[in-house]
Parts: sequence; C-alpha cells; structure tokens
Amino acid sequence: MPTRIAVCFALLAGIGVIDYLTGFEMYFSVFYLLGVGLAAWFVGRTFGLMMSVLSVLVWVGGDLAAGAHYSRPWIIVWNGVILSVFYFVVVGLLCYLRAAQRNLAERVEQRTAALTREIAERERLESEILKVSEREQRRIGHELHDNLCQHLTATALAGQVLSGKLAARSLPEKSDANQVVQLVEQGIDMARNLARGLYPVEMEAEGLMAAFQELAANLSKGAGVKCVFECETPVLMHDDAAATHLFSIGQEAVRNAVQHGKPNRVGINLSERNGLITMSIDDDGAGLPDNWQQATGLGLRIMAHRAATIGGSFVIGPGPTGGTIVTCTLPRHPMRERKEPSHQHA
Repeated sequence: MPTRIAVCFALLAGIGVIDYLTGFEMYFSVFYLLGVGLAAWFVGRTFGLMMSVLSVLVWVGGDLAAGAHYSRPWIIVWNGVILSVFYFVVVGLLCYLRAAQRNLAERVEQRTAALTREIAERERLESEILKVSEREQRRIGHELHDNLCQHLTATALAGQVLSGKLAARSLPEKSDANQVVQLVEQGIDMARNLARGLYPVEMEAEGLMAAFQELAANLSKGAGVKCVFECETPVLMHDDAAATHLFSIGQEAVRNAVQHGKPNRVGINLSERNGLITMSIDDDGAGLPDNWQQATGLGLRIMAHRAATIGGSFVIGPGPTGGTIVTCTLPRHPMRERKEPSHQHA
C-alpha cells in the first residue's frame, strides 16, 4: 500500500511539472485523471478524493505560476470546483466498479469452492457406492459358491444314492433318478459360473492371474476367438479390491474388443516393473472408429472411473499394427492414491 501511495504522489508531481512547463494556455487537467484513477482503484475512495483535491490545487497553482491571469478572482474558484466535481464523479465510478469486481471475484471464488466440495462429495459417494456394490457382489458370489453349490452337491449325492437303491431293486425309475442327478449337476455348474461372474478374483495373491487365465480360456472356447494371456513374471496383488477393479477393466475391454472389433486374436498382458502394475488388452480387429477420440460411452467412463478409484491411469488408442490397445497402470499400493476419473487417448 505505501508503494502505491508513493507512486500516485510521484505521478501527480510529474504531471504537475509537465503542466507548468507547457504553460497555462494548454489545457492539461485531463492528465491528472491518471493519478486520480490509480489512487481510487488501487488504494481507495478516500485517497482518491484526496488526490482529486490535490490535483486541482496543483493544476490551478501551476497555471498561476505560469502566468495565467483571470478577469475575476471567482473564476479560479469556479474552475477548481467544476474540475473537482468531475474528478469526484470519476472516483465514485471507479470505486463502484472496483467494488463490483471484488464482489464478483468473491462470488466466483465461493462458487468454485462450493463446486469443488460438491464434486469431491459426489466422487466420494460414487466410490462408496462402487465399494458397496463390489462388496455385495462378493457376498452373493460366496453365498452361491459356498452355500448353494454345497447344497446342490449334497442333493446330487442323495440322488445318486437313490439311483443306486433303485438299481439294486431293478426298478425302471432308476433312469429318472439319474436324469435328476444330471440336472442337479448342471445347476451346480451354472451356480459356479454365476459365482465366478459376480466375484471372479479369489482372495489369494495369485487370484488375478488365475482370473485372467480363466477369462482367456473361456473366451477361446466360447466365442471362437483366440485369446492369449501373457504374464512373464508372477504379479501378486494383495489388495483384493484393486485386483477386482483391474480384472473388471480387462473384462470390459475384452468384451468390447470381441463385440465391436471382430478380431481373430485378443491378447491379455499383465506385468510389473518399477513398482507399477500394467495390464494391457490388445486385438487385431477393425480398430477404433474415426471419431474415437470424442467417444464418451458408458463402458469407457466406467473403466476410467474404476482406474481412478484405485489410483491408476486408463489409456485407450489404436494399436501399433492395427486393432485397439487398452492399458491400465497402477502403483503397487493403488488404494493409497486417488485420481480424477478420466480416460486418456493414446
């Protein structure tokens, strides 16, 4: 603040000297507005009014010192009053604009802070909902695998016992009992598949590799597409939630490749280097559409959000030799970090 006041006084003195040197015949009072405006804008209304009065006095004094003569003394007072009123109006307008600008800046800052809090709260709720969903899927998967499958297995055993008793008595109902056993065993397989779909990654550190290996095998057998899982060195993940998110990203990428790219081969690669775990899905299919960089599909947003939830990065782009490549990279301890949910283009 003292520096600004000193600058205003120096400016007033400089303009006053120039006004004196140019003589009273040249109307120089408008240039005093520079100092008055700076004083009102950067210091305040009171200092602006004071600079207005000083500017009038310097202007009148400079003209008198330069030899100005007036037919009546009150003309000097009249000119000074008119110029003072003009300066006062300018000071008032500048102070009003300055206050409006500060008020607008404060409102923008408040709104930005409120929006930041709202975004943070929304992201927290989204993350919490995702965690609850994953936890509920895990619970249902365990219920199917541990309870329903065991119950159906016991039922199948009971049916086999019944079939044996019927066979011992040479009763024709033996074939019906065997058919019931087959149906129950089919139900066991269906329940196990549902359990794997709800919670594909087991709790063990090797569970992620096993889940990807099973995904590749099922795709090769069921979709008629050659799917290869590559993992040169074991990648052990002890964070169960992060492993589930990473597998879900890979599963969605593989599904998109098969549905939209129509490839002959899909590759799943899992690796770890320098404390970073990298999963990539590549295919030799039709590749991305022309407007792929503007794509904002739900699947992409979900994959990007999952990557952000575990503190990783998500990148999609055309492969070096055609097709599409999807890459997700995350640190060894992913849940300690958290980024904004967004997807990048390679």
